[in-house]
Amino acid sequence: MQTLVVAEKPSVARDIARVLGARTKEDTCYTGGGYAVTWAIGHLVTLKEPDEIDGRYSKWRAEDLPIIPEKMETKVISKTAGQFRAIKKLMNSKDTEGIICATDSGREGELIFRYIYEQAGCKKPVMRLWISSMTDEAIRAGFDSLKPSSDYDALYASARCRADADWLIGMNATRAYTIRYNVLLSIGRVQTPTLSMLVKRRREIDSFVPQTYYTLRADFGDYTGVYIDAKGDKKIPDEQTANAIAARVKGQPARITQASREKKVERPPLLYDLTTLQREANAQLNFTAKKTLETAQKLYEKHKLLTYPRTDSRYLSRDMIGKVKKTLGAYEGELEAVGQQALEHGVRMTPRVFDDAKLTDHHAIIPTGKSAGSLNLTADERALYDMVARRLAAVFYPNHEYDALRVVTKAGEDSFLSTGKTVTQEGWKAVYAGQAAARKAKKNNEDEQNLPELSESDARTCKGAKVKCEQTKPPREHDDASILREMEHAGRQIEDEELREQMKDCALGTPATRAAIIERLIEVGYAKRRGKSIIATDKGVRLIEAVPPEIASPETTGRWERALSQIAKGQGGEERFREGIARLAAFLVSNAKSAPDVPFEPEDRRKKGRKPANAPRELGIPCPVCGKGEIAENSKSFYCTKFREGCQFTIWKNCLVRDGGPELSEKLLRLCVERGDVRGSTGVIHYNKGKIAFEPFIGGM
Repeated sequence: MQTLVVAEKPSVARDIARVLGARTKEDTCYTGGGYAVTWAIGHLVTLKEPDEIDGRYSKWRAEDLPIIPEKMETKVISKTAGQFRAIKKLMNSKDTEGIICATDSGREGELIFRYIYEQAGCKKPVMRLWISSMTDEAIRAGFDSLKPSSDYDALYASARCRADADWLIGMNATRAYTIRYNVLLSIGRVQTPTLSMLVKRRREIDSFVPQTYYTLRADFGDYTGVYIDAKGDKKIPDEQTANAIAARVKGQPARITQASREKKVERPPLLYDLTTLQREANAQLNFTAKKTLETAQKLYEKHKLLTYPRTDSRYLSRDMIGKVKKTLGAYEGELEAVGQQALEHGVRMTPRVFDDAKLTDHHAIIPTGKSAGSLNLTADERALYDMVARRLAAVFYPNHEYDALRVVTKAGEDSFLSTGKTVTQEGWKAVYAGQAAARKAKKNNEDEQNLPELSESDARTCKGAKVKCEQTKPPREHDDASILREMEHAGRQIEDEELREQMKDCALGTPATRAAIIERLIEVGYAKRRGKSIIATDKGVRLIEAVPPEIASPETTGRWERALSQIAKGQGGEERFREGIARLAAFLVSNAKSAPDVPFEPEDRRKKGRKPANAPRELGIPCPVCGKGEIAENSKSFYCTKFREGCQFTIWKNCLVRDGGPELSEKLLRLCVERGDVRGSTGVIHYNKGKIAFEPFIGGM
């Protein structure tokens, strides 16, 4: 008899199998030590399409809407049906006495397993593995503290409600508005309110009218000051006035009328959750939200350097203090000094770091303590790991303290303001000393200067004054950091003050889904990237003009996200949530029939003489099967150009993934053709005359 362990990905299954002693590699699982360890490949089961529920829905007709099934049915995804059949067979095998769910520890991971379990018709008892790190130590600890799957029924209910809601709103609204405008319009429960934020910002920028104004900076020898009027305003409305002030103060004696010094304290930042990490990586490393998530996932899953990244918590549990000390003490290279300094300052039981009451399903993202020095990390992986490692150290450093200086110098009747700061304790900012200096040099803020020792009544002479013409600036275009911030705090977008206070903690999506939502808006043509900026397209603007506030406003989705969170906490409300979603789906269908006449552009067609971006291309490599054609590449595979003449050569780009191997690229295929065997960090690719296979390293298990 054996226990079946179901992981979410092949690489995770391989790590779990190594720890459990399941050393025998079979086609779809590892076996040994009383365990069979298998894997999904992300989602293997999903909700059925409308036409799979009823054939009449294969045509998009207004009279068939809304589509609200009595029961949301699931299906096996055809692309990965083979792996599902393998898991089903293992689940229902007479040799399997129990099952351990080891999919990712979160709402989506729970849904992936439950869909498979239910679709397989399995009734065997299930235990849940819930871990936040992929180190061997964490895996062993997780298996020592398994919990009944029923403890996570509320999380599954939340996940199922979310999936059903996305289906009902997406299917019905997309069909209804596509039929209305005869243009394919993708509409989503979270996607559309997010687009609304981008459209709002574009409208603000488009309608902005710049106003010209002037500023005046006076030179007092060892410092400068900017002109302020009696109300403290720096803006001078016209050039003539500015020049007149400059002329009358030049060469005049001046005297300091105010000189104040105020002590300021900046406490250390909190640890990273995923959204904060994505925002700061966008600002510091120019990473998109998607790139940050993918890189963090590799550092967690492949390199075991970070804890579980898809978290919305910025705190650790109180029992982790020993683990934190050990991790800081294991820092290497450039990080060693900051880790040791953090330990010297003292790893204290402070509620800004250790707070069980503020934990969610997972704690904040921190390093695992595994050595990174010998790993072959990419530059992006190393940069993101460095950010997380420095943050763990910074939270235990002292406060950053400085004196904020404010000086007013008067030349005749005209006043000039000078500001500066004197750092009295570097504190936690010492962790980022080099980075802070670079950012300060780039910012070049002339308003903040190193002021000399100044006291009231000190005398100076105004050596001259320069007039500068400036213009008011429009709001900044959104980037990944700013749109993530708005999605995280969607409740703040509500205009009604009382309702805004009630909804202030509501968000659009979850940390794990926000990056995908941003990329989806770009994929369907509602937004585009321009440098770091994300800008709503004309199509995106017109969609928001076409749909009602009930789907475009963050308020509705924010309410639902809060309801889903309550369901996940076991506070019920599933039926009420589903009823609300069904009502909105029906309303959107009805609204589409009388939606305003918005002039959508016809869909782009392929231009003559121009190949689409994903057009097949020949690689100049002779076909190893027929010898007559050449290997060509499209978005999903490599194949022979003589396929119409019967050549069977085809290699799918994802053919190695199910065995834990990489997705094939042109570069990797060329290496295989050239060398035959290609050895990587996780295994060996074997290639011979068009046949390809992946053999993971078993010896290290």
